[in-house]
Amino acid sequence: MEIIRLDQVSLWRRTQEEFSYDLKKTILSFLEGRYRQPTRKLVLDEINLQVEAGKKIGIIGANGSGKSTLLKVICGILQPTSGVVRVGGKIAPLIELGAGFDTEISVIDNIIFYGVMLGFSRQQMIARVPSILEFAQLQDYSLVPVKVLSSGMVARLGFAIATDVQPDILILDEVLSVGDESFRNKCKQRIEKFWTADATVLVVSHDLEFIQHSCERVIWLDKGKIKLIGNAKQVVKEYLKTTMTTDTFSTSL
Repeated sequence: MEIIRLDQVSLWRRTQEEFSYDLKKTILSFLEGRYRQPTRKLVLDEINLQVEAGKKIGIIGANGSGKSTLLKVICGILQPTSGVVRVGGKIAPLIELGAGFDTEISVIDNIIFYGVMLGFSRQQMIARVPSILEFAQLQDYSLVPVKVLSSGMVARLGFAIATDVQPDILILDEVLSVGDESFRNKCKQRIEKFWTADATVLVVSHDLEFIQHSCERVIWLDKGKIKLIGNAKQVVKEYLKTTMTTDTFSTSL
């Protein structure tokens, strides 16, 4: 059964130049006749993708190829400029851990709020609070506002919530570096459970060995386009050929 479908999905995003927009400078440049429209970049280019329920899919590609953007479009964090995205089931996105927290309210309230945003009821999340706090090692911080937590604590909290709620779709974007070695091992053990369960998993990682051995199929993105989809070992092998060719060329210059 199909759980994720993208039809002709494209996304234009502002460049860093446009993000660094300064109103005063823009007005002056306009008055002096030097104003030009900020540039935009095509980050995803007519993506067509179907993912079956329960599949474990790896996404690889060079930095800037659109991997994280693709995950954000699937999660609904970003809206495509054109095309259609269809997703069935509850998604837990481990992309920017803790990005959706309200820093002014308590850790417990954030757990409940975050879970409700993922599609779970308030009662379900209240019941899950103790296990989430225990996994995140934040029992002593349950009533303090999130703004007093360190970035590492916030990341642990985000990971604990997203993996405790047992979603239909788990989205992973290079998140296995959270916390110290002991906590990272806990994270890996918890994520491994998703591989034996019915959950659909999409994972972006530069760890090609992990991708090759843990995923059934792999999507290779290149400059916003899908270059290849197929058997994990096959796609990683083709990707490595390109990488090695590029490295050899760079070295010979």
